[in-house]
Amino acid sequence: MPLEGLIVAAYGKRYNVELLDGRVLSCVTRGKKVDNAAGDRVSVTLTANHEGVIEKTAPRQTLLYRSNAFKSKILAANVTQILIVLATQPSFYEDLLNRCLVAAEAAGIRAVIILNKCDLPNPQAMQKLHQYAALGYLTIQLNAKDSVESLKPLLTGHTSVLVGQSGMGKSTIINSLLPEARSKTQEISATLDSGKHTTTATHLYHLDSQSAIIDSPGLQEFGLYHINEADLEYAFVEFRPLIGHCKFNNCTHTHEPECVILQGLATGTIAPERLQIFQQIRAENTVQIYH
Repeated sequence: MPLEGLIVAAYGKRYNVELLDGRVLSCVTRGKKVDNAAGDRVSVTLTANHEGVIEKTAPRQTLLYRSNAFKSKILAANVTQILIVLATQPSFYEDLLNRCLVAAEAAGIRAVIILNKCDLPNPQAMQKLHQYAALGYLTIQLNAKDSVESLKPLLTGHTSVLVGQSGMGKSTIINSLLPEARSKTQEISATLDSGKHTTTATHLYHLDSQSAIIDSPGLQEFGLYHINEADLEYAFVEFRPLIGHCKFNNCTHTHEPECVILQGLATGTIAPERLQIFQQIRAENTVQIYH
């Protein structure tokens, strides 16, 4: 009889599944197709003392993933918010921030922007943070090495996923929230003989009975090939009041006369960086469609 469980770690083609009784199994999927992630609720068949096979994945409430024309990579399933971690030092990659925001909007997941290492002054980073706060995004300033107390209330009742480039401080945040989590995870992985040769594992940690946080590997790129043009427009929150008001129905917002998006750029209601990343993602997806 299949056992119900939650994927708490993803190591490439192998997963750690936490059963309802607290046991953790090292599991694989049937066949070559791999499309599970931390946060998935699954049914597994026991094959050995600490091993199993994933037979079925329950319907997901949300799915966060990135893609190009050839493949997609699931980052997390059933999350209710995405915590995008930036830092004052080293300087963060604004292109990646915007791609994460677009992915969150398209998936219906709340986005929170965390600026870490705020003990290291960077006026430009602060200015950028205010820009995104003005768009309506929840922003928070941290120095995770000192304290993460201001973050804790935002995590209650949520399944959150931490995303960002390497070096932004995601591991420091996890260690501050759950000092024993990493060592415990390593012990479980050693027992199950999983995750020994990979640095790209994703882990889910329980904060309490109603809250969890998923730590994902550092991102350097974030393709959004799976998002169609209409959804891409809508994912830019400042575009929404203007959608449908351009002179041409198929306006690309690049050069057309009477384009309200370009007019918004001219009046300062749309930031040039935001329009640039919209046009870049649109161009990438168009090129890949005709590849």
